[in-house]
Amino acid sequence: MLLRAGRLLNRSWLGLVGIGVLIGSLAGIGVTPVQAYEQLGPNTRSDFRLWTPVYLTVKLPSKFIAYMEVNPRIGDDVTNIDQLLLRPAIGYQLTEHLSIWQGYAWIGNFNQPHTPPQSPFFEENRIYQQVNYNHKFSHVKFLSRTRLEERWIEHADGTALRFRQMFRLDYPLPIAPDWALVGYDEIFINLNTVGAPTGKGPGAGIDQNRFFLGINKTFSQYFNVDMGYQNQMLNSRNLPGNANLINHIFLLQFFINL
Repeated sequence: MLLRAGRLLNRSWLGLVGIGVLIGSLAGIGVTPVQAYEQLGPNTRSDFRLWTPVYLTVKLPSKFIAYMEVNPRIGDDVTNIDQLLLRPAIGYQLTEHLSIWQGYAWIGNFNQPHTPPQSPFFEENRIYQQVNYNHKFSHVKFLSRTRLEERWIEHADGTALRFRQMFRLDYPLPIAPDWALVGYDEIFINLNTVGAPTGKGPGAGIDQNRFFLGINKTFSQYFNVDMGYQNQMLNSRNLPGNANLINHIFLLQFFINL
């Protein structure tokens, strides 16, 4: 019994070390915290925010999948709503591990810096295509999400194209299988420049990077929750440096699977 317990403990530590190394490697794909902070300048700002997205996934007949996301984001040190995202999609399960998606997103941006007669509110409409690959290994769950977005942003002429790549790892704890350590990194890259004369649209290049570390609690086969810290670093083509805004985010996200 002692030998078996020792092996279990050893596997646990190996898993923890492995997930740490993998997450660190994934973070290197984007703008890592060290690289970003090295390029901070007088124009860099920071904010503490709260994000509480809810994701609903429903299996449909013939391998189709329906998806809906409601994602409120509160900024200004958690005093004012900053964004509200509504993101429906329809997917198709190609294989056990691979699915493809087509979706739409509406984004309301509230309390934004503005110059009259512009409003502090502006909206954005998107359509997006997505490929998900997930695989459950012996001790780790792996997810790759690749997304291409076509964006129409108020006050910016043209269609902005953005590529997003996320890698996520879940490590269920052997002593408490309903709990898991979670880490993911997602990089956003603008593929073109829009609104060049006015500077109001995104510029080509790295747009932002999000890095999350936290825990996941599975309550049932239908419901689980992520909770943890997310670092979001955003880059503006109008300001020097690669991290003009750094958001420290308490992320509480709810997954409903029917």
